[in-house]
Amino acid sequence: MRAAALAATLLSAWSWRMAAAAPKDAAPPRVLVAPFAGVISPVAAEFLGDAVENAEKGKYDALVIQLDTPGGLDTSMRTIVQAILNAKVPVIVYVHPSGGRAASAGVFITMAAHVAAMAPGTNIGAAHPVMIPTSALPGEKQEKTQDKALEGKVVNDASAYLRSIARERGRNEEWAALAVTQSTSIPAMEAVRLRVVDLSAASLEELLKAADGREIPALKAKLRSAGATVERVDMTRRQRWLATISDPNVAMILMSLGGAGLLIELYNSGLILPGIVGAISLILAFYSFQTLAASYAGILLILLGLLLFILEIKLTSYGMLGLGAVTSMLLGILMLFQRQAAWGLQVSWSIALSTVGGFAALTAVYSYIVYHAFQRKVMTGAEALIGAQGAAVSALSPRGKVRIQGELWDAVAAGDSVPEGAAVVVESMDGLTLTVRRA
Repeated sequence: MRAAALAATLLSAWSWRMAAAAPKDAAPPRVLVAPFAGVISPVAAEFLGDAVENAEKGKYDALVIQLDTPGGLDTSMRTIVQAILNAKVPVIVYVHPSGGRAASAGVFITMAAHVAAMAPGTNIGAAHPVMIPTSALPGEKQEKTQDKALEGKVVNDASAYLRSIARERGRNEEWAALAVTQSTSIPAMEAVRLRVVDLSAASLEELLKAADGREIPALKAKLRSAGATVERVDMTRRQRWLATISDPNVAMILMSLGGAGLLIELYNSGLILPGIVGAISLILAFYSFQTLAASYAGILLILLGLLLFILEIKLTSYGMLGLGAVTSMLLGILMLFQRQAAWGLQVSWSIALSTVGGFAALTAVYSYIVYHAFQRKVMTGAEALIGAQGAAVSALSPRGKVRIQGELWDAVAAGDSVPEGAAVVVESMDGLTLTVRRA
């Protein structure tokens, strides 16, 4: 009886303990989702780094990065990859939505994930570092100006980096090398077949269900994601604003607005508003160029172009200053990102040409206004009286009085005497005495 009572007591205690633990074990997993679409820039690195940190602090079961990117900066990409590789929670990179891509820098980020997934209709690849040409103009045959030794170093470094990431995550190292050296790009299903990514999923729910139970060797744990409670984290307003102005084309537009504002302010001193807008735009453009690691030589050439446009209005150069300004700005735009592997970052030709064309048109308009202002007849002062017509108030033989523009003047007749009431024309002025002739 005592043994039966003891067994009943132990069974009751075990049942109570299991019942107390059941709610905790049965609690659904929590997943944090961080969507990102755009260029990989310092703002993207800040956002995704914060997402990893928030997932760790919030003790989420997993972090899902929904990624759609054409690529971006090497330094920002490496910051994101380091955050993922050192994350204390499972990180799932999901190339989404259909039609999206993980190109260039996006390849590194995707392959660094604990679980890499792609939606149908997406692609991954083309991770070859892009070196922006520095001397080719539209319509001209581009000359090969890249330093082959430097390009080889950049490509080899990127290839080794991606292969090390693939090895760490147990993915296809051979394809990783080809993605960098030969710009290989493949669709979702082929990426799964070649072990570039782990799985393909049409939706987030399908992804979480398919990824559930996967072993995460780096964390020595199994992934819990099926039926998870999904929470979303988005960019802050500040990050969205900084991401917008960090676009190379937006930076170029800000640069042009700043130059135009200062140009108008210098020509029409006292308007104030164009000067304020111009100064703010230039500062924002410089911030953007700094975050994008723009070339100082390119920025200086653009500023030189703006200065030459201003001088074109002030000085008579018969168009030479304007031509120099256009050339300087075009070269500056081409050199903005020439010192690094830009991973697809560049100013589009439509923005570049419209910016330079806008400045050329603005300068032409102001030059036209200035030219006609100098050609206009003087309306005040002694010079305004030369050629003015009036009438003789008294006979000029040779001295007398004349009325010019409603005023009485002492006058001397040039040549023959002028009778009273005759029409006269002013030829010159000496002090307060006019020299006139009969009209």
